Parts: sequence; C-alpha cells; structure tokens
Amino acid sequence: MNLCITGFLPDNFEDSSLKYELYVDSTFNDQIVQLLGHKSLNQMASGEWLLTTERAQQIALLINQTIPSDLDVFIGVEA
Repeated sequence: MNLCITGFLPDNFEDSSLKYELYVDSTFNDQIVQLLGHKSLNQMASGEWLLTTERAQQIALLINQTIPSDLDVFIGVEA
C-alpha cells in the first residue's frame, strides 16, 4: 500500500478536477502515519484525510517534495 497526496481547487471553484497528485515513497509511510496521529497505515486506509496547510508542509519537508499550499490537499492510501 502507498500513500497518495492529491490536491483540488478549494470548494468555491466550480472545477473539481484533480490538480495535484503525488505517490509518496513507501519508506516514509511510518513517519507520515505517526505525524498524522494514526496507529497504522491500515487505519488510514478507511478514507482520505484533509491536510491542514501546516501538516502538508511538514510532510513536504519530510519527503523533500513541494506540496502546493493553494489547493485543498488530501492524503489517502492506495493499493
């Protein structure tokens, strides 16, 4: 299972198409799960989780990737 970060325009826009997608290297899974306060990757698999700007930036620093701050950003588990 892999973590996937997705981004969409905020709700006040009519465009609901995917604007950003990043599959996170699985070596970061445990650190991200812990950062978000979940017990396991399996627990996170129950849905997609909206990230605050602060959490998204913490993950960006951890994985050394840029995550847009102008989008509604979610994280979820994909098989």
